[in-house]
Amino acid sequence: MAEKYHKLAFRFSKFLLQKNKNNIKRSSVNLYFTYSPEPAQPLARDPKWTTAEEAVNCIKSGDTVFLGGAASTPIPLIKAMTEHGKKNKLSNITVCHIHTEGNAEYTSPDCEGIFRSLSFFMGGNVRKSVSEGRSDCVPIFLSEIYLLFERKIVRPNVAIIQVSPPDEHGFCSLGTSVDVVRSAISNSKIIIAQVNKNMPRTFGDALVHQSHFDFAVQLDVPLCEHGGLPPSENERKIGEFIASELVEDGSTLQMGIGSIPDAVLSKLTGHKDLGIHSEMFSVGVIDLVKRGCITNNKKPINTGKIISSFLIGTKPLYDFVNNNPLIEMRTCAYTNKTSIIAQNPKMTAINSCIEVDITGQVVSDSIGTRMYSGFGGQVDFIRGAAEGFDGKGKPIIAMQSTNEKTGESKISPFLKPGAGVVTTRAHVHYVVTEYGIAYLFGKSLRQRAHALINIAHPEHRESLERAAFDRLKVMPCP
Repeated sequence: MAEKYHKLAFRFSKFLLQKNKNNIKRSSVNLYFTYSPEPAQPLARDPKWTTAEEAVNCIKSGDTVFLGGAASTPIPLIKAMTEHGKKNKLSNITVCHIHTEGNAEYTSPDCEGIFRSLSFFMGGNVRKSVSEGRSDCVPIFLSEIYLLFERKIVRPNVAIIQVSPPDEHGFCSLGTSVDVVRSAISNSKIIIAQVNKNMPRTFGDALVHQSHFDFAVQLDVPLCEHGGLPPSENERKIGEFIASELVEDGSTLQMGIGSIPDAVLSKLTGHKDLGIHSEMFSVGVIDLVKRGCITNNKKPINTGKIISSFLIGTKPLYDFVNNNPLIEMRTCAYTNKTSIIAQNPKMTAINSCIEVDITGQVVSDSIGTRMYSGFGGQVDFIRGAAEGFDGKGKPIIAMQSTNEKTGESKISPFLKPGAGVVTTRAHVHYVVTEYGIAYLFGKSLRQRAHALINIAHPEHRESLERAAFDRLKVMPCP
């Protein structure tokens, strides 16, 4: 009976091998093997090593193409894809992605009808095409983007990503971007990988096996860099308020990119046993690790590990994470899940925004009707911190009191027409500017207005108070 079963199993395995999209080569020995979409599972096949121009020839009219983003944006392959589309007069290709770097040539006016960008989080390179109606954006939490692929709402025909070179076992690393890439490649029919020796080798969910790549292109170019500018005086003041008043020893930190998170990190050199659980982190973490301020020892999950999902910064950051077992890169489905975030001790989430009204509504993805970025992970972490199992989480919105270019107050009586609320007034706990900290949780509308006006720029406080009275029919008070 057992012999009969093994014969049937072997025949079935042969059938599956023949049905596999790339006719996986079998060894001469009995091979009990089924095709797995799990990208870390080695398969009995090799990628085709080729040029960027040849690799993108698989893209055809009507396809959906996924692009890796942030520091991992495969810019040379994107350029080749754009030229392929124009040269061969292709049409109706959807290019989906989160924030990407580079010029995004596929969004230029001469590519209209050939490519249409679909952003799950917008970068500056697609804002113009979205505002002109040539590209689309999807309002969605970073924690839920993977569901678009898993539920077949978005079905990539081709995924274009960037990885580190394979090791002796054929494993590559997604390096600086695991985020939604892992879900996208698991649900793509064809995977094109730019293999780059400058891509740092990271661990956690980052490992993928080269046998899942249909085409591999060796292109060693520097990674995209972002940031590195020193914070302004106002940003330093904001950093000081957060570091001295809100971050406790043993806190777990989440922070985005930009000068304010860097300013906070620079003021934490006297803190102890800090941890990092964040969708991303910046170069400021390195000094705190070296000083022993960041240990991750208090975290009940992922103890001793820095948890992140994607990175974009400068070369020192990429060098720091390269082959560093202290760092675990996880999918956004994990890093941004509120029930995971809430398990971290004294979870302190630091996020920025574009505008806050006097009732505490937070606008982060748009300027009036003009779409600017996306939901990202702000609500994921604001809520995760608020739900902290230890009751000591701190959800923080940090911003300068005025727009640097226009001088306009970022605390306003009413939101701009068309502006979208990302974080609701019920979600908000702390708002921080260079003038102080407003604690809004549990406060009435007039109490909120009072607290926010007190951290607005002094030149705008009188007009805000008058506008608050007109709106609320009562004077703001503590």
